[in-house]
Amino acid sequence: MVRIASKQPRKQRKARYNAPMHQRSRFLSAPLAVALRGEYKKRSVRVVTGDTVTVLRGDHAGTEGVVDGVNTKTGTLLVHGVTVTKTDGTEVPRPVNASNVIVTKLNVKDPRRVAKLEERK
Repeated sequence: MVRIASKQPRKQRKARYNAPMHQRSRFLSAPLAVALRGEYKKRSVRVVTGDTVTVLRGDHAGTEGVVDGVNTKTGTLLVHGVTVTKTDGTEVPRPVNASNVIVTKLNVKDPRRVAKLEERK
């Protein structure tokens, strides 16, 4: 995680904007639902494509959908069903910050991810 001594918001933001890609991956972690917390003995997990999440904040709060895409550069997720209508009538995906969702179902197709989650059990 990016740790800097300053409490100034501008320096905190600058550290996030200029963070290297291997640290930006940590910005994509989201809390687990209560049932999953008990099962995996973890509080949060990095969100990947295929996870099912519920949006907690904004106009789409309460919407549940599958993660269609993850943008590590901006730290946002594309959730299926979370769209905004443009003035010409077309609907485009609305990026959601990873901190504003809760993971309700994990994508367990990756054996390495499953092994990492099973470590704590």
